[in-house]
Amino acid sequence: MQTADRLAEVQEYYFSVKLREIRALELAGNKVLNLGIGSPDLLPPPEVLEQLKWATDLKGANQYQSYQGLPEFRQSIANFLLKKMNAVLNPDTEVLPLMGSKEGIAHISWAFLNKGDQVLIPELGYPTYTSVTKMVEAEPIYYPLIAAEQWRPDWTFFENLDFSRIKLIYLNYPHMPTGAKGSLQILKKFVKLAQLNEVLLVHDNPYSFIFNDEPLSIFSIEGAKSCALELNSLSKSFNMSGWRVGWVAGSAENIKSVLRIKSNLDSGMYQPIQRAAIVALNQDDHWFEGLTTIYGQRREVVFKLLDKLGCLYQKDQCGMFVWAKAPMANVDELIDDLLQNKHIFITPGHIFGEKGRHYLRVSLCAPIEDFELAISRL
Repeated sequence: MQTADRLAEVQEYYFSVKLREIRALELAGNKVLNLGIGSPDLLPPPEVLEQLKWATDLKGANQYQSYQGLPEFRQSIANFLLKKMNAVLNPDTEVLPLMGSKEGIAHISWAFLNKGDQVLIPELGYPTYTSVTKMVEAEPIYYPLIAAEQWRPDWTFFENLDFSRIKLIYLNYPHMPTGAKGSLQILKKFVKLAQLNEVLLVHDNPYSFIFNDEPLSIFSIEGAKSCALELNSLSKSFNMSGWRVGWVAGSAENIKSVLRIKSNLDSGMYQPIQRAAIVALNQDDHWFEGLTTIYGQRREVVFKLLDKLGCLYQKDQCGMFVWAKAPMANVDELIDDLLQNKHIFITPGHIFGEKGRHYLRVSLCAPIEDFELAISRL
């Protein structure tokens, strides 16, 4: 029996492979410090955990749920976006809960891409943009980012670009992996570009609230609904990564197209998780202030770790990672040496794109003691 042709274009996810390697080292008796993966180690707000426990006893909680989620959940998402990002959305028609934004990337690709279509992807970005594009037999085209200008797009790239086959553009600010904040001006330019060329703009926005006092939504820009979808998630902002809960927002027509795919691939989200997510979205700003304090303390120790490795980095990055330029040409040798000999796992930058070949990324999702231990091991 032969596998599908698409597998020739798609490799196993990098972190899936590395976690297997880490497990093997730990089974051999080594304590590996995993400083590579952005899976929050902190707990969600206590009220969220209590709501989850309470809701498990509700009548019907264990049954299939609506593909569109609870009306109260969609309303809480709309309220959250209005309050935090000045984005106005109709909870009945313009918000669709997802089991994580990775699911949304797949559903959007199936809904809008045909074989041979082209997709614009930042040259450094979430690997899933590329892998899913290839899965649906579309072609990724990478647009350049300028490191010296806070990783903003190189606008000259788009000036003479042939848009005849381009169907979709991925946009991600605050940017992962570089931690660049982005700006309202960048979002406006992308909306104008998408409108002018009649393509779908997908803004992936899960890092809005970590080291970022001015969270932005694509829908705070007039006319963006005509051309854009926006993904967000509770994974990073509320430490709920394993709960698999997020959403996609956009025009009623575009949401309906995504729902046609989603409703054929999964059922509705577990009701207690939805009810707990409502409580999370109603947290006040003290929650984000607390997160910023903890991640800030960790980041200071990570800076010391990177200094020890001789790396260069910007101190004003957004999100739960630190992106740094390594002092040597072959970063993979450093990464492998750290894992095999020091039992420290750090992510090489090239998994986010070839432009990251000389970079590495450290996650802040570990206790401060782990970073201090990593420094002592060096």
